[in-house]
Amino acid sequence: MRRWKMAAAGVVAALLAAGCSSSGGGSGGTASGPVTITIAENYGTEQNATALRNLAAAFHKLHPDITVKIQPQNGDNYFALLQKDAISKSGPDLAVMWTGLFTLQYKSFLTNLKSEIPAADLARVDPNALKWTSDGFNAANGPYVIPLENQFYIGFYNKADFTRAGVASVPTDWSQLYAACAKLKKAGFTPLVYGNGGQPISATFYPWYDMSYMMIGAYPVSHWQGLYSGNIPWTSATIKSQLSNWTKLHSSGCTNSDVVTNTNNLGQFESGKAAMMVDGTWDTAKFTSALGSKVAAFAPPFSVAPIKGVVDFAGDGIAQMSYSPNAKADGEFLTFMTTPQAASIVNAAGLIPAINGTTTSNPVNQQMLDLVSKGGMTAYPMLDNVVQGDVVNTGSKFLPSVLNGTQSVTAALQAMQTTLNQLPSTQRGNTFP
Repeated sequence: MRRWKMAAAGVVAALLAAGCSSSGGGSGGTASGPVTITIAENYGTEQNATALRNLAAAFHKLHPDITVKIQPQNGDNYFALLQKDAISKSGPDLAVMWTGLFTLQYKSFLTNLKSEIPAADLARVDPNALKWTSDGFNAANGPYVIPLENQFYIGFYNKADFTRAGVASVPTDWSQLYAACAKLKKAGFTPLVYGNGGQPISATFYPWYDMSYMMIGAYPVSHWQGLYSGNIPWTSATIKSQLSNWTKLHSSGCTNSDVVTNTNNLGQFESGKAAMMVDGTWDTAKFTSALGSKVAAFAPPFSVAPIKGVVDFAGDGIAQMSYSPNAKADGEFLTFMTTPQAASIVNAAGLIPAINGTTTSNPVNQQMLDLVSKGGMTAYPMLDNVVQGDVVNTGSKFLPSVLNGTQSVTAALQAMQTTLNQLPSTQRGNTFP
């Protein structure tokens, strides 16, 4: 999950010191009569916020005695607020939680939902989604989060721009991407646009969308644990080669010149001035609204050989706070999230439900699903959810300047490796927590 990730680093130690328990939610129950449960969220104005509001309204119709109150929070201090509330046990009943290592590092104040939600209801959720919210990334251990949606880090391209430039097929490797860029640039388009897209992550673009695909191009998914443990150093020749190819995108004119300062990359893509961008499913509905059938999805081809993987990952969802006094009502809402009705609400918001057997009515979102189900691509997690947050933050600081050509590949990767080496051994073992 890419939202405001840098703001979350450094709060785990305080949570552990506070001694919050993750086992307290199961014994509670709702008070007799009407009850109100609260959900903290950091979605801002994105489609996820619409989906959550509509889920709350639909749930209340089914359960008139349970009112769901949504509590929007600022993204830049969201996890710090959850930490404070966990220590004082005065916060929300439920909260938006990112998955992967974020779930596990905050589990000290979350409830394991294996005993909260009936097994038959949990079985409706995509098991690949549940696994990334469970101890050891094993769904059998029980999830701490019910995913809201399946997310893709993905490439979007404008089919009309490709046609005008004479690009006959979607590129699948570095060499094909450079060739497509040359044709698009000659035709007057920005081939691949970068910018912060108005996201309150930092003043520059978020580099971990691209890093995910560079590591897809470098290693099978089974090897990614080595990036966490350090068995694959960030300074490896393979990773250096991938980033060197990446920097050529800017130096060869494949990107906009102002990659580290551009704030209008979404508008440039929606207007057709830019032919490609790397983004995610949270903006799919925006793109299909602006471009209609001209927009399509593709796996960013950051690979020497044809790219064979795609980031398909349940990046966030709803977790129950261990101190919630309304465990029964919380469980009923989380169980509702596993239903076909909830899936239809998520789909209507322009997102991809994380429920088995469901599809999406947005044709570009469905195209993403088809890359895995029909195109034979391997589903990968979001890289920034399965490597340490401190390493992610260091990469976010250095990597945009690498693409811009003002920071060397070697220096950036050494900074990331140094950050990893400084972590305690408990945060870089040969198995995930």
